[in-house]
Amino acid sequence: MPDSQIQQVRRFNRLITQRVGALDNDYLRRGRPLGEARLIYEVGRDGAEVRALRDRLGLDSGYASRLLRSLEAQGLIRVRPAPDDGRRRRVELTAKGRKELSAYDRLSDRLARSMLDPLDPPERDRLVATMTEVERLIRAALIEVQIEAPTSTEARWCLTRYFEELATRFETGFDPGKSNPAPDADMTPPRGVFVVARLDGAAVGCGALRRIDKTTGEIKRMWTAPAARGCGVTRKVLHRLEASAKQWRLKSLRLETNRTLTEAQALYRGEGYREVAAFNAEPYAHHWFEKRL
Repeated sequence: MPDSQIQQVRRFNRLITQRVGALDNDYLRRGRPLGEARLIYEVGRDGAEVRALRDRLGLDSGYASRLLRSLEAQGLIRVRPAPDDGRRRRVELTAKGRKELSAYDRLSDRLARSMLDPLDPPERDRLVATMTEVERLIRAALIEVQIEAPTSTEARWCLTRYFEELATRFETGFDPGKSNPAPDADMTPPRGVFVVARLDGAAVGCGALRRIDKTTGEIKRMWTAPAARGCGVTRKVLHRLEASAKQWRLKSLRLETNRTLTEAQALYRGEGYREVAAFNAEPYAHHWFEKRL
């Protein structure tokens, strides 16, 4: 990696932290540092579990506890056991905390306008478009893909959302019982693997690889949560499955897809998969692909 790229990232980080006031102990003139202000925002009007806050913000347990204690002492939050599981803690804003959140929203909008106002309209459009792309790429770098049992809670959640989406997108609906089966055993080593992609600690995608024979594997259950699309989740899942296939010394990978999933077809073609004749009797498939490894 060129040193010039590293130095550019560092310059960008210094500019942003200074411009948004991250170095100020009185962020947006509300009497507390950015860390506490951000936690108020993340708790939000609906509340949040402590573990989810830590995962979302990448905070270690000790620092998160100190922030929460400070906000609690200021009368801005309440920390209580979760109603459905006393082992988990849930954070909610008090009435005073909700007022602070509203104040931060107003002041944050004002800060954003102060960055845009000095620019003419074309420059504003360029800045916002560039910020959007930077956000997308940074989030893409945060995606983690890990092998996991297909029976885990998050794996089941992904598969349920996957089946629900197919039912709404396919022209004839989708019934898992009519589709070619992919039993849990086929997605568990040594017969296969199942992977879950996470972003900010939350599951946002999945995929599976199963062996067909000694030289061939099949990609199954590829799905990305709508909120995470555009961040490269599916591509990272596919690359992780391909890496497993290479470790097993497989020579080729196969997959099939429905004609309504045009974005999936574009991804597979872009990743070197070529369309071939039908190799199975999947009733929901219209396109079959293969890639030599």
